[in-house]
Amino acid sequence: MPDPVTVISLLVAPARVMRGRHALADAIEYIVRLGQRPLIVGGDRSLELIQLQVLFDRPDLTIESVNYTPDCCESSLDRLMLAVTTHQADVIIGIGGGKCLDTAKLLAHRTQLPVVTIPTSGATCAAWTALSNIYSESGAFLYDVSLAKCPDLLVLDYSIVATAPQRMLVAGIGDAIAKWYEASVSSGHSSQTLLIAAVQQARVLRDILFQKSPSALAAPDGEDWQEVVDATILLAGVIGGLGGAQCRTVAAHAVHNGLTHLPGSHHALHGEKVAYGILVQLRLQEMLQGDRLAATARQQLLDFYSTIGLPKTLSDLGLSEITISQLDRAATLACKPDSDLHRLPFAVTPEQLVAAMVSTTIVEVENRFVGSVSLDDRTNT
Repeated sequence: MPDPVTVISLLVAPARVMRGRHALADAIEYIVRLGQRPLIVGGDRSLELIQLQVLFDRPDLTIESVNYTPDCCESSLDRLMLAVTTHQADVIIGIGGGKCLDTAKLLAHRTQLPVVTIPTSGATCAAWTALSNIYSESGAFLYDVSLAKCPDLLVLDYSIVATAPQRMLVAGIGDAIAKWYEASVSSGHSSQTLLIAAVQQARVLRDILFQKSPSALAAPDGEDWQEVVDATILLAGVIGGLGGAQCRTVAAHAVHNGLTHLPGSHHALHGEKVAYGILVQLRLQEMLQGDRLAATARQQLLDFYSTIGLPKTLSDLGLSEITISQLDRAATLACKPDSDLHRLPFAVTPEQLVAAMVSTTIVEVENRFVGSVSLDDRTNT
């Protein structure tokens, strides 16, 4: 008898992706095929976008819109479930940032309705993925939910994304570039074809962001800007889809999750906390493994962050007044038994994590070789 084969379900991509300037107008025919009674889920800014008028101008669509706030939390979802029933919605349209899109996807999942995602910034890849993160009403990360499918339609309308503050795209760059530093640790030694492909795509994503981010931010809505938006929303999603759960998050996102439990961090964006978390992860690799290549990578990121405006320290995240007990709490939550942090190839205690969190910008004597080793010579960092 042959050994039983483990069946792994990969949810790689949305059923359809439409991108371009004014893509929403072109996408309406596909939205109509999904349903005629859309419930639009968004935040205050998203629901006021002039570009949405193309939906309301369609006589064959009966539309209701509802605000998802205070967060992607269970109380919001309960209220939105009632709105689905009251409106007799047959399709969910999420328009907004990561938490809004996570809410719309999970709402569609629970009501077994099709979902359309329309990102309003390049801040995350939430428009792509079959995953929703659940938070408390106060914004603390609680858990994530794997969904039955990726969105039925993703509409990347550059004219909408261009309305977002530049800080949102900078945060998206921080979130997306983490794919390389986390995937290469969690899956860099894999011999599985799709994991190898996912890790190599993460390397490509990192290189695109290093090369094009400064020019993209200098010329919003230009060619490089569009390429970086594609990278943060689409390519970042591809990597998670190909690699699956084991090729997603490691310590950088675990640090983010722990920090969300500190009220002082709530003004910092998701990608800003993740970007800081990458530095913490690399610092752990230096401290606990003596990994000099991690030191090289960290110095390269510190320079890159300075160029585009990503946070490098707790103070940069607005946590200059944080107490040791608060930091201990965040570290303990980041190190809980089911944390993604434990995808690191070595054990980490909360005390060690605190030490790494407060020393992300330290350049030690042993790091004098910084810049002498190419990141492409590395296997796991």
